[in-house]
Amino acid sequence: MYSFIYTAVILGIEPVPVRVEADVSDGMPQFDMVGYLSGEVKEARERVRTALNNSGYRLPPKKITINLTPANIRKSGNGCDLPVAAAILSALGIIEKEPLSHYLIMGEVGLDGSILPVRGTLAAAIMASQKNMHGMILPCANAKEAAVYSGIPIYPVDSISDFIELCYQEFPDEAKAPLTEEKDRASYQVDFSEIHGQPLARLAAEIAASGMHHLLLVGPPGSGKSMLAKRMPTILPELTLEEKLEVSKIYSVYGTEGEEVYLRNERPFRAPHHTVTGRAMAGGGSFPRPGEISLAHRGVLFLDELTEYDNHVLEILREPLEEKRICISRVETTISYPADFLLLAAMNPCKCGYYPDLNRCTCTQSSLRKYMNRISRPLLDRIDLCVQMSALSCEEIWKHGEGEDSRSIRERVNAVQEIQKRRYQGQGYLFNSQIPSRDIKKFCQLDPAANAMAQEAYEKRKMTARGFYKLLRVSRTIADMESSEQIHVSHFQKALLFRELDQSFWKLG
Repeated sequence: MYSFIYTAVILGIEPVPVRVEADVSDGMPQFDMVGYLSGEVKEARERVRTALNNSGYRLPPKKITINLTPANIRKSGNGCDLPVAAAILSALGIIEKEPLSHYLIMGEVGLDGSILPVRGTLAAAIMASQKNMHGMILPCANAKEAAVYSGIPIYPVDSISDFIELCYQEFPDEAKAPLTEEKDRASYQVDFSEIHGQPLARLAAEIAASGMHHLLLVGPPGSGKSMLAKRMPTILPELTLEEKLEVSKIYSVYGTEGEEVYLRNERPFRAPHHTVTGRAMAGGGSFPRPGEISLAHRGVLFLDELTEYDNHVLEILREPLEEKRICISRVETTISYPADFLLLAAMNPCKCGYYPDLNRCTCTQSSLRKYMNRISRPLLDRIDLCVQMSALSCEEIWKHGEGEDSRSIRERVNAVQEIQKRRYQGQGYLFNSQIPSRDIKKFCQLDPAANAMAQEAYEKRKMTARGFYKLLRVSRTIADMESSEQIHVSHFQKALLFRELDQSFWKLG
């Protein structure tokens, strides 16, 4: 007696369809599972046997063989239990084979026959719809998550008995998944109007949002660096439906304990503590999960107290900042995670926090040099904008809430990004920060005066090619903010202004 059903395992953030085959035949009683399985999948054998027994379905004394194909992909995770149980029940003739083979099944089983939640059901639901499957059977705890994607019927089950009853009903047309409450727009609890003073930093934030440029804030304690960073998502454009599904899928695969996964309208904002490990930042691990840089995909990654991070952790960022993905290679597999985020970093100007105010700074020249050298030149070259924030005056503090609000800034950012989308249509990228070097000359055209200034700045500052290209990309964004097709001297000068820290602070090293 043979049967098969379909399930999915997660590789990176992408689900891979897996065919679960069951064969029940005469012979020495045994229960074998094959197909390049991880330890937790192999353990399904004992969980399924006991769960079926406690649900009233004792396995006969026969030879039971379970095969998970394709055999060249390692199966991991806890979602294969219910598919294995379903394949066995189908092979034994307890439930019908034909209709079940058109559904995707995921779920872990408890020893009492209950169906427990798993990770990645939203990603699996999207895949099942693309494969034209009739529906998806999964744990009740994952029903709202999978129902975020409306392209496929969802059938939640609470136990093995519940699952068998569903099969006897021959899958009613009306799926039993609960409705998912959906918000129309992003809702933030903070606003840019709450930022005191700091006009230069506010301008830098708007430029960064308009062209998706990376930004470094340097200033003394209490100058508002963290406050500005937390409000950065509020001036970014609304996520498109495609982006919402992409972000929600990442969080579905990551698995947020005790938190429901829904269609996310707010852009992600991740602020890992400076004690974060390289694995937590990049992703991977024994049970592969996305890291902080992938959880910040389509949003903001904020690194506060940048100089306090381990140098190894900071250097991990170099490749994702350029490639917008991170590839993790291990002996058994290679996993790729998306990592298209806006990097926002903040740091004090020195260990005591008051440089270059020599009346208050207590640091020596050697300690300043050592402090600045914690940020490597290759990483600094990948940051487009650097701005120095000063301590607030009493007058600026009392002007709380009098600044421009997030909605007004976001409207301007939207307009600039629309210009970029039209310009780069069909090019394979969307923002000025993503212009490849081969297209710099085509899209970053400077007038004669700006061109002469650019050549002088390159020679005088001994810039790297990467740093120079980033300067041109920022100039392109500033020109777009003023609706200018060509980059003029004023645009290039503003871009240079946000690289002055490169020439003052890091020159110490």
